[in-house]
Amino acid sequence: MFNIKKQYLGAGLVCLAATMWGFDGIVLTPRLYQLNVAYVVFVLHLLPLVGMSILFGKSEITNIKKLSKEDLFFYFLIALFGGTLGTLSIVKALFLVNFNHLTVVTLLQKLQPVFAIFLARILLGERVGKNFVFWTIAALMSGYLLTFQFSLPHFEVGDNIGLASIYAILAAFSFGSSTVFGKKILAHSTFRTALYTRYLFTSIITGLIVIANGNLGWFLKTTPHQWMIFVIIGLTTGSGAVLLYYIGLRYIKANIATMCELCFPVSSIVFDYIFNGRLLSPVQFMSAGVLLFTIYKITRNQKN
Repeated sequence: MFNIKKQYLGAGLVCLAATMWGFDGIVLTPRLYQLNVAYVVFVLHLLPLVGMSILFGKSEITNIKKLSKEDLFFYFLIALFGGTLGTLSIVKALFLVNFNHLTVVTLLQKLQPVFAIFLARILLGERVGKNFVFWTIAALMSGYLLTFQFSLPHFEVGDNIGLASIYAILAAFSFGSSTVFGKKILAHSTFRTALYTRYLFTSIITGLIVIANGNLGWFLKTTPHQWMIFVIIGLTTGSGAVLLYYIGLRYIKANIATMCELCFPVSSIVFDYIFNGRLLSPVQFMSAGVLLFTIYKITRNQKN
């Protein structure tokens, strides 16, 4: 009975984390669209890093010093792909659509497992699941229909959905890459060390980008309302949601977690309607359903 309760707790925490990510992608991050993209990503990592440094930074710096050069290199790759390129891409995608097609962008990000499994096959030599190619093609086709429906690809300046979709897929690839690199080092580190190191390295990389582009002046341009959004993201949908996700993952199997993660795109559709009054078209709804089902099949077959 106790184990069953733990499973319910784990599933609930993963669902809550996924729902928080959906809320972030639809309601919070798009509210920062007037700011520079690299600056936004920098602050989104810097604020949680400051908080974690106050709480347990001294002990984690000691743990980081004990890591091998190989582990540090893979942490750098995680920060480069998952923390920097992935976050820059998804934030850029959300800013491009300017509250239009937000659900499309968040749904396309769910292609992440496809890239993760494909890269794991190439870089780690892992075997792919049954019918991987078939479900991957189905996922890509449904992603196309979700974006363009039955039209040819279009990249009109005023719409930006085509370009935003490319950035969303690039984000999925980057996050998938980060997952593969994470498999190399998480066996040697605690989750807290992994989380702290990722935020530290990402803050350094994005900070250098901000400095190189002369964007430090955005600190003075950021309004109190925007600072409030930053703090809310940092405490809830940022590091807070990641922490809830991994706590929940301790108590449930990976295929159950995959189903719970569907709360992310489902909540995106709900939040986009509640806050922005937007709904997917019938074709997009069907495409979204097929996309989520194919991602589930790909992930489930891979875990079994």
